[in-house]
Amino acid sequence: MATVSFRMDDTLKRQTEAILEALGLNMTTAMTMFAKTIVREQRLPLDLSVDPFYFPTNQARLKQAIENYESGKSAPIKKSVEELERMAENDA
Repeated sequence: MATVSFRMDDTLKRQTEAILEALGLNMTTAMTMFAKTIVREQRLPLDLSVDPFYFPTNQARLKQAIENYESGKSAPIKKSVEELERMAENDA
C-alpha cells in the first residue's frame, strides 16, 4: 500500500472533508475513488473547459479584424445582438 500526500488550502480541505463526511466518506476513500475512475475511464472524470475567446486563433482573428478596421480595409459590421449571438454560438 502506497502513501500519497499533496498540499491543499486549509479552507478547501475543511470544506471538502465536511462534504465527504455528509456523504459517509473520508478523504482517502474519495481520492481512491477518483484515482480508480481515472484508471477505469482513462481520462480525468471532470468537465474542464476554457472560454473560447482565450484560444490563440480567436485572439489572432480579433486582432486582424481590428487592424483591418483601423486601416480602412473593412467597413464596420452592423448586426443585431441576436445575430451576433447566433454567430458566436456557431463558432463555438
